[in-house]
Parts: sequence; C-alpha cells; structure tokens
Amino acid sequence: MAPNQPAFLPVMAHSEGAVYATSDTFSNGEQVAKDYHPHGVPAIQHRFSPYEFNGGTVAAVAGDDYVVVAADTRVSSGYQILSRNTSKLHALTPKCVLASAGCKTDVEQLRSVLDIYMKMYEHNHRKSMSTPSVAQLLGNTLYRKRFFPYYAFNVMGGIDADGKGAVYSYDAIGSFERTQVSATGSGQAYIIPFLDNVIGNNNRLQEKPDLGSAEVIELLKDAFVSCGERDIYTGDQIEFSLITKAGIETSYFSLKAD
Repeated sequence: MAPNQPAFLPVMAHSEGAVYATSDTFSNGEQVAKDYHPHGVPAIQHRFSPYEFNGGTVAAVAGDDYVVVAADTRVSSGYQILSRNTSKLHALTPKCVLASAGCKTDVEQLRSVLDIYMKMYEHNHRKSMSTPSVAQLLGNTLYRKRFFPYYAFNVMGGIDADGKGAVYSYDAIGSFERTQVSATGSGQAYIIPFLDNVIGNNNRLQEKPDLGSAEVIELLKDAFVSCGERDIYTGDQIEFSLITKAGIETSYFSLKAD
C-alpha cells in the first residue's frame, strides 16, 4: 500500500490521479468508510438565484420648484459591461420620474406594472396621477411583493400639487419617506455623504444655500465623477431629468468609460 494512502478501497483513477474513499479507525481496529462517494468525487449542490445585480447609481435632489433626478447609464454583470447606454430613469407622469438600479429584469417588470396602473388611472379619471399618489402606489406595489421582492433600488422625484419639488426614497419592500436628497444603487455610499454635506448642509455652521437647478446639476456631475472613480458599476454617462411644472427636460454628461 502506498504511503499516506487511505486503507479503505475502492480506488478510482481519473485525470487528476487516484481518488480514495476516506476511512475512520475505531479503537477495536475496525475501519468504516467516511464520506464514501460511489464515483470517487463528492456530491455538488447546485444553487439557482433568480436575481442578478446589474449595478448602477441613481440620485435625486428636490428644490423649491424643481427636482433633478440623475442616473448613470451602465449595465454590468460581475466584471462585464453589458450596456453603456441604458436608461435607469422612467417617466411615470409628466411631472414624476422613477429612477431604479439593481436587477435589470426586475426593474423592467416593476416599470411595466406601474405603467399599467398609470394608464388605468388616466382612463378612469381623465388626468394624470399626482406625485404623492404615485409615491404611495410604488410603496404598495413593492410591499405586495415583499415575500419575493423586486430586486430594484428606487428613488422617485416629482412636483407636488403645490408646485414644490419632492423626492421619495424607498427600501426593497416599499417603506418610503419624503426627503430633500436621496441616492441608491452600487455607488450610494459615495453619493449620499456628498449630498448630505453640500446640499443638505448637515452638521455645518454656514447658512443653508438656496441652490438653483443648474447648480444642483453641476454638483451631481461632480458627485458622479467621484463615484465613477471608485465604483466599477457606475460610469459611461449621466442622464439628468430636470422636472418642473412645465414638464421634464433631459440632458446627458459623459463619464469615464473604463
């Protein structure tokens, strides 16, 4: 018997060499096979996940009479870039935009469900749903799927009935709150501290600045450029939706493409 060879046979030869079933020896000298596999290799448990994280970062900032919603356009899978020009922004009404990162297929499904509700409401009431109502509808839709959640990280921005900007931040199962600034996705940890400090003016002694939409867009450009340097899932372009009572205006800004 070869040195270091387990005493218990059988032996199976394959391309990597011989495989032996291991054995335990009891005090009476009896040997009993342990973890014996009839084909000489251990069993493999196969797992399936219905989710895939496709990355991306989204953010929104509310002003007195406007909202800026921003998102990058990169879609990734692991270390592969699947698309460099895919929008993460989706207009639900002429005054409300949903920004979603996460699993692309779940995001598309969530959008399609919300679009159906939007059309039903318009047919029944002959008008678009108000922004606070859309926010509640999104929360209810996410909560309805709480046992098998949409793998989507959502921020919604819009103009309310008083003409003021509103940003709503969500968790995976529909809990939400109205805030001035919000961000989510793969680069959330890089965007939120910047927005809290510069726009939210948290923990600062200076008077809180009254920023216009153009200034907010420039600040978001800086935030996404910095995020793109540290997060491989954020890049290529930023898509901006500027929402006012007049409607939605879209613009783009290029990021690094590596």
